[in-house]
Amino acid sequence: MKRLSQLLGALVLLLAAASALVWWLNVRGEPDLSVAEPPVPATPALIARGAYLAQAGNCAACHTARGGEPFAGGTPIPTPFGTVYGSNLTPDPTHGLGAWSATEFWRAMHHGRSRDGRLLVPAFPYTSFTEVTRADADALFAFLRSQPAVARPNLAHELRFPYNQQAALAVWRALYFRPGAYQPEPAQTAEWNRGAYLVRGLGHCAACHTTRNAWGASDERLPLSGGLIPMQNWYAPALTAASEASVADWPVDEVVALLRNGVAPRGWAAGPMAEVVLRSTQHLTTEDLTAMAVYLQALPQQPAPPPPARVAPSAETATLGRQRYEQHCAQCHGERGEGAGLAYPPLAGNRAVTMASTANLVQVVLHGGFTPATAGNPRPYGMPPFVLALTDREIAAVLTYVRGAWGNQAASVSEFDVSRLRASTQR
Repeated sequence: MKRLSQLLGALVLLLAAASALVWWLNVRGEPDLSVAEPPVPATPALIARGAYLAQAGNCAACHTARGGEPFAGGTPIPTPFGTVYGSNLTPDPTHGLGAWSATEFWRAMHHGRSRDGRLLVPAFPYTSFTEVTRADADALFAFLRSQPAVARPNLAHELRFPYNQQAALAVWRALYFRPGAYQPEPAQTAEWNRGAYLVRGLGHCAACHTTRNAWGASDERLPLSGGLIPMQNWYAPALTAASEASVADWPVDEVVALLRNGVAPRGWAAGPMAEVVLRSTQHLTTEDLTAMAVYLQALPQQPAPPPPARVAPSAETATLGRQRYEQHCAQCHGERGEGAGLAYPPLAGNRAVTMASTANLVQVVLHGGFTPATAGNPRPYGMPPFVLALTDREIAAVLTYVRGAWGNQAASVSEFDVSRLRASTQR
């Protein structure tokens, strides 16, 4: 009995020590809100700078509901753990930021903690925004406070147990979150550092382009090495692999064109990336886009993967795929997959066609492919959806044909791959 009591006492002490460690990891470095700070004057220049930063961070995408008032919240964000809703960022004193101080806003951006002390769910990407400087956070706050106040109540998140518990979130943060503002690399140029700051911080590119583990945390060992976007089932290709989306060998002006216009001689933005260009990157300055291009080109590159093992499709599948291509695709993409300028991308030698993940190909055929309407590409061409016109078997066949024609040597697409994405994609 005495030994059992000692064991229980040791367990209690261990749990207390673990709880204290989790608590410390969640509050370390947070600002002391009891210390009054002078308000930051909301000058027109500061507000304009904040407006630019809000576009760089694509804040409206999550904080403006379709058909709703700007930044009034209510946007549903599906996650593997339940639905999160974008919050009201207008200066409404009850539901928005009207009662917040600049320091409280900074704490939310840098530490992921709300004004009332609640830990914020990482669907709000404070894991990236923690790199944003205090000066930029103040400018963003000034801009948001300049918007019309909207008295729209925030919607409660619909997360499953235990993901809806603050204790579980505290443990997650202790394991996967480290606050810290961006520190310039002295060995790199000012342009490289600016690009790194935008890509890692407000741009939060890693939120999509980095693999996540079962608990939704990004794998920091392989940043920007590609990942399937949860619930959307689009694959954000690796920016560190020549076989996927690396731009290491592109001319800088082509990278800038892709980010500004959504189309470039070697790439087209579709799916979630088209929305990023539409709402965010097309509005950035040439200097900032160039800095991002310089940083992306300097990313460490993954070694080339071994040649894929391609099993020749059956004669029936090959014939069906060729027939459907000639019937639905050749008039735009060419009889030999050569494409048509910036209007219709070539399919021959296109790494978006041949990379290992086929999720994006299936999504485009099912739901259509559309580049964004931008100032540099105001009337983009699009691909119609075939979700109702083609069966899973036909889509698998035509994609298998495309991935093996004109010198392409990629693996086949199965009917199961198509049916799984058709059933699971949330539109």
